[in-house]
Amino acid sequence: MFGKAAVSRYLLTSHDGFGVGHVRRNFVIAAALLDEDPGAEVALVTGLALDPGWLVDPRMTIVRVPPLIKMNNGVYRGVGMGFDQTIAAREDRFLGAVELFEPDVVVVDRHPHGVSGELRTGLRQAAHMGAHLVLGLRDVLDEPEVIAAEMAGEAWMELGDTFDSVLVYGSQEFCDHQREYGLSLTPAYCGWVVEKPPATEIDPEVLVVAAGGGGDGEAVFRLGVGTVELRQDWRATLVTGPYADASATRRLVADSTARRRLRIDLDIPGCGPSFAGAGATLQMAGYNSTFEALAAGARPILVPRRHPRREQLIRASRLAALGLADVLDEDPTPADVSWLLDQPRHLPPERLETAGISLDGAQRTARFLAGVGGNSRSSVAETERWAWQ
Repeated sequence: MFGKAAVSRYLLTSHDGFGVGHVRRNFVIAAALLDEDPGAEVALVTGLALDPGWLVDPRMTIVRVPPLIKMNNGVYRGVGMGFDQTIAAREDRFLGAVELFEPDVVVVDRHPHGVSGELRTGLRQAAHMGAHLVLGLRDVLDEPEVIAAEMAGEAWMELGDTFDSVLVYGSQEFCDHQREYGLSLTPAYCGWVVEKPPATEIDPEVLVVAAGGGGDGEAVFRLGVGTVELRQDWRATLVTGPYADASATRRLVADSTARRRLRIDLDIPGCGPSFAGAGATLQMAGYNSTFEALAAGARPILVPRRHPRREQLIRASRLAALGLADVLDEDPTPADVSWLLDQPRHLPPERLETAGISLDGAQRTARFLAGVGGNSRSSVAETERWAWQ
């Protein structure tokens, strides 16, 4: 794929320490970018510790770096080697990808220089080769004081020396990254990055239960199973991500009195199609699955993660305040979910627009990247003006 033709080249990288949300977002942006610029060459650098079945597209090159796993206490560890060895190997691999691919644009997801600075050398080389460097941030990062302290650190203080642009995959009204976090560069807000699911018939008696990558989703699956045991007029589909304990989920279903009304979908490419056909959704409040539910027209029932980051709780609470979701308190019961199943569980499209939720972020981001991929740095300001129209 690394041909010599005069085409635009885009390199998107994500650290992927926990779950699949970061690389999933990059994958959706990359697909939109190839729709916008069909002749482009796109490479995704990922640190996933596993191989989800959906991470494949013949139009893209997938570059894998040694994984780092984020523990429950927020500390990262290597897989099969020590932390320092892993960082050094990731640094070499990323630099090699930059030198081989010669990108016109580099998009870094969430951490400006990687988990522990492993992107610095490669980013300097990319800038030296003339690449436009972009930092992409999700809508909510964490509690403002936590992120403000993080952004006061060296990696974020160097933001203006490293990056040409910052994109936020959300809206300023939903979360203002400069006001809440102290982001030093003015970002462009592009709306939420999500795939629009195909239209499908709704089964009003199906509850879809999802937990993102699935690594910490057992409680949500158990809650969904308990709800269907309580409500014999409902069936449920448990959508498990690649990090879910598949054997534990199968045991949960097998041991349930409602097992004949339960099914499991393993590691599907996004929850959107499942959500689109559901009477209701019960899920955690991660970026991707939450907005896949909204894109499917669902008013989701959210069970947000509260530790080690409170990102999901903040996102869920703000969506609830906009009237777009219901949020369960800590330690919810099947009875809590059952009551919500009898409330309206779908939203007309105009409700999202009225609330300021724009779900065309992938397309708007792709337009921006295609613009800077073919423009000199002196024309970036002009590109930023038209990209968000």
